[in-house]
Amino acid sequence: MKQVGEEQQDVVTALDDRAVVEYLLQHPEFFTRNAQFVEQMRVPHPVRGTVSLVEWHMARARNHISTLEENISLLMEQATTNESLFYRLLHLQTRLASAESLDDMLTRFHRWARDLGLAGATVRLFPDRWRIGAPTSATHLALSRQAFEPLRIQRLGHERHYLGSLNGPELLVVLPEAKAIGSVAMSMLGSDSDLGVILFSSRDAHHYQQGQGTQLLQEIALMLPGLLERWIERV
Repeated sequence: MKQVGEEQQDVVTALDDRAVVEYLLQHPEFFTRNAQFVEQMRVPHPVRGTVSLVEWHMARARNHISTLEENISLLMEQATTNESLFYRLLHLQTRLASAESLDDMLTRFHRWARDLGLAGATVRLFPDRWRIGAPTSATHLALSRQAFEPLRIQRLGHERHYLGSLNGPELLVVLPEAKAIGSVAMSMLGSDSDLGVILFSSRDAHHYQQGQGTQLLQEIALMLPGLLERWIERV
């Protein structure tokens, strides 16, 4: 037969956090019945040592409201960003779809980038996926997959986009005629990243950096192949 002390120890052991929580959930009137004791309860505080249960609850409520306000602000900022991206993409698509030739489309693409303050926009295509050999007017778009592969491994790895600088030999591969290029945004064309590359270039070495958003680049890289097929046949 257990002694009184042993029975009390069993009760204390059984009364763990879960048991307390379950009891309070089942008896919400506990705080009303014991209001005067609740007001006397103290909760550990990292700065003030201890605070009353009421103060602790109010602080939690304020923190929760603050978090909600931050989330709402982030959602509003994201909505504004998405709207801006949508209109930029729509503007570009409209301009490119109105082109009367391949050269006209590429010129419009380049001017759209210049309107954004960039040095330009360039399209390079893999010859094994497009019929761009002579006598077409697209031979200058050809980019040797073999020559590009070391750059792809070094800069993109398994990613679809690269933002940052390129060294001299790398620039000669993708932008042989470009001058004074500080940084680029480079994206693989097509849903399988196997059709070629688009590059937006800036003379500012810090304009494009890793960690910047790539949503607009992604949409353009998916949109362009369909527009190019108006003028160039796919293999």
